Amino acid sequence: MSYPGDIMTTEKYELEKWMWTEADFEQMGWHDVRIHALAFIPNAYELALDIDYILDWVRPAPEKTSFKFWVAPATLVFENVNDLRIDLEPHLSVELQGIERTEPQKPRNLEYIDRDIEWLWTLDSQSGEVSLRSVGFKLHIRQEPVLTQEQALDLEARGGFSFYRGRVIK
Repeated sequence: MSYPGDIMTTEKYELEKWMWTEADFEQMGWHDVRIHALAFIPNAYELALDIDYILDWVRPAPEKTSFKFWVAPATLVFENVNDLRIDLEPHLSVELQGIERTEPQKPRNLEYIDRDIEWLWTLDSQSGEVSLRSVGFKLHIRQEPVLTQEQALDLEARGGFSFYRGRVIK
């Protein structure tokens, strides 16, 4: 996560790419990412999350006190999921504190997939945690990022709930 100088609201955020994967994990930040919805895709062994991904935190100018955030609606899809555990207390919202990737091992179905390592992924939030074993993920950015004073978008700004895995042009 970077902290550039103050960015004027007229500037446009230049996305490095529209889809991120576990190969990018070390350079990605997950703190305060809001989860809007979860979906289970059992035949594909996937867990999908509808999130607002924070692409950048913008430090306040010297005379200001509040950060601004470049935020985009996104679909986070974990692939080849097994051993899924969800322990969340009911809250009005779920924001991630972080995601950890630990315990690499050979996938249980190695002979059927084209991947040789699966990880234990732990999604930690103020509401509890979600853990799962997965070979990795794809994060699909769905819209151009918006500069906002909030770390999440309202439903209208993000186009409602979605698990779409492509770019939506407004």
